[in-house]
Amino acid sequence: MSETCAQLHLALRVLDSHSFPFDNAVIPLNGIYVLFEKGETGHDGKRIVRIGTHTGQGNLRARLEEHFLTTNKDRSIFRKNIGRALLNRDRDPFLKQWEYDLTAKSAREKLGPLVDFLKQADTELRVTSYIQEQFEFVVLSEPEKVSRLALEARIISTVSLCQDCMASTNWLGLSSTKDKIRESGLWQVNKLYGSGLTLSQVEQLSASLVP
Repeated sequence: MSETCAQLHLALRVLDSHSFPFDNAVIPLNGIYVLFEKGETGHDGKRIVRIGTHTGQGNLRARLEEHFLTTNKDRSIFRKNIGRALLNRDRDPFLKQWEYDLTAKSAREKLGPLVDFLKQADTELRVTSYIQEQFEFVVLSEPEKVSRLALEARIISTVSLCQDCMASTNWLGLSSTKDKIRESGLWQVNKLYGSGLTLSQVEQLSASLVP
């Protein structure tokens, strides 16, 4: 899996990289995004730290905006995980309130009175600043939902199964409250350690990315 993961990194690093502020017009409507984080390296270059996609057709740009721009951690598990790590690292008791999901009206009515919304707004701004300053991404265009989800899962598994591109000792994710994030070196807990890509599949993917 190490060789396969190395070849996957090489293939993805040649794609056009985007960082904030990015131009939505050059990002496809449907696809998979792959994040790299400053200070994180593996396979002699930038290390993949998150792979994600979207379910609704045409929603890739909106999904990226939810991560990079929208100050609502209940719309982005990536934002929620960054906030968890920041608060846990600082031993901030607001972490308990950060865990609340206020999406549903019933939850807002029950938990809203318990939340310090000024602190929440401040934490959202910290998360936004961290994401905008520390991450860049590349995109794999994939219009078909079934193929998109399948490829996302295989890329996640390929990277999570590799033992040669682990987190640095300074990685923020090591302060996560989620065991799977700390152990995998990825900002995600789902689709880890499944069926990864074969070397042949990575070679085919790489060939398809050549302009």
